[in-house]
Amino acid sequence: MDLTGRVAVVTGGSRGIGRATAEWLARAGARVVLSYRARAAEAEAVAATIAAAGGQARAVAADVRDPAAVVALFDTAVAWGGGVDIVVANAGVWPAEPMPLASMPADQWRITLDTNLVGALQTAQEAARRLRPEGRLVLVSSTAAQRGEAFHADYAASKAALHGLAKSLAVELAPRGITVNVVAPGWVDTEMTADALAGEARRAIEASIPLGRVATAEDVAGPIVFLCSPLARHITGAVLSVNGGGVLCG
Repeated sequence: MDLTGRVAVVTGGSRGIGRATAEWLARAGARVVLSYRARAAEAEAVAATIAAAGGQARAVAADVRDPAAVVALFDTAVAWGGGVDIVVANAGVWPAEPMPLASMPADQWRITLDTNLVGALQTAQEAARRLRPEGRLVLVSSTAAQRGEAFHADYAASKAALHGLAKSLAVELAPRGITVNVVAPGWVDTEMTADALAGEARRAIEASIPLGRVATAEDVAGPIVFLCSPLARHITGAVLSVNGGGVLCG
């Protein structure tokens, strides 16, 4: 996949899926602007790794919950790269503790929705304004959006909303040749899921996945980069599940 000459914005690019996606996009030739909220050193390390491999990247502080920060992120991408061709809305949070919705404090579900939904919507809105013709927008969701997630209803709801957002924007932006798609990972071995995938819990989760293991961040980054490439030029409004078949088994 050759993305030479393209400029990509990846939110939540300091670790996990975002880091793997930023690095893969750069290997394909794209210039990458990766955002972070608090992990400056990790984000700068990603940019340095990309540069050491011969790519081009910039790490930019941007809290996607803040609309002004999202605008500034895109301003930086345009000033540095000359425009924006690819946007990956990846920034997200996983609730720290499972909890029944009936007893969930409002501040917990607001934090989840503010990042996973509002942050993604604001990123998508700016993408709709800035993407050049034939651009690509990919929203990172979750299989929780497809099958629900008991005791994490806030997370499942925040991710399910992205499916409706993508399908709506796919139609709105089609006249400009812009595609809008969703990648919905299952369990992924990242820093965010380290506690949930510890010990016996991991073995039980892997036993429920037909392919027998949780995904790596690279397993998810590959499909994202595919959807950002010319190979996916006639795919829009789609949800691509990346879960080793786990969603098939409840």
